[in-house]
Amino acid sequence: MSDAAQPTAAEVRAAAEAVKTALDRHLAAVERRSGEDDPAVYEAFNQLAAAAEAYDELLYDRYDEVTPFEIPGDDTLPPYTGPEEPHAISVLIRRDYTVAEPQRLLAQAERVEAADSEAGVGAGGDASGTVPGALGVLFGEFEPDEIASRHKEFGLEEADSTLWVTASDEPSDPGEWLETPFEHVDPDRVVCRFDVSAVFDDEEDEEDDLDTDLEEEDEDLEPLDATDH
Repeated sequence: MSDAAQPTAAEVRAAAEAVKTALDRHLAAVERRSGEDDPAVYEAFNQLAAAAEAYDELLYDRYDEVTPFEIPGDDTLPPYTGPEEPHAISVLIRRDYTVAEPQRLLAQAERVEAADSEAGVGAGGDASGTVPGALGVLFGEFEPDEIASRHKEFGLEEADSTLWVTASDEPSDPGEWLETPFEHVDPDRVVCRFDVSAVFDDEEDEEDDLDTDLEEEDEDLEPLDATDH
């Protein structure tokens, strides 16, 4: 970072004071909490995490130093405050893929187009000649769940995915949310959430490696002789 872009010493000091204030607010929220899922504690925790992260960045940019602690962001959802008996739910799904084998993707789309042409279905053409066109053909032909189960056949590799179920007091009117289907999701109304990510696999692998190391260390220890006592 250039000297001109570096934060001033006063800005770093102000960030440190913000951390102190956030610490006091977090402790006060914990002391006054009404239960395990008190939203005030949740909010104070996030404010503390944001203040600590901002201070850490400014400290590094100004002095090339870091803090000796790390406050992770809270990945959990806030407490559910939706209706006890929801009359409607929304299921929000996101699945990410990488186009690992474009030629396989194009070939599968061409097969779909050829079959449709023989059956007199569809307008024909060469929509499958490009990757975006091939994706449109395949996702128009197959259900998302089928693509998920057969992704390798279509030249795709799975990445992260998530599924959210949110509760509503009343069902939406037809066409009400079609222009912005994934906006305005209220985290307080999320009934459940399921995430799939390689990050979780890496964490499990690290735990397995640690368990293996501990087991090997235990095996290296010599058993105590009862006569030594």
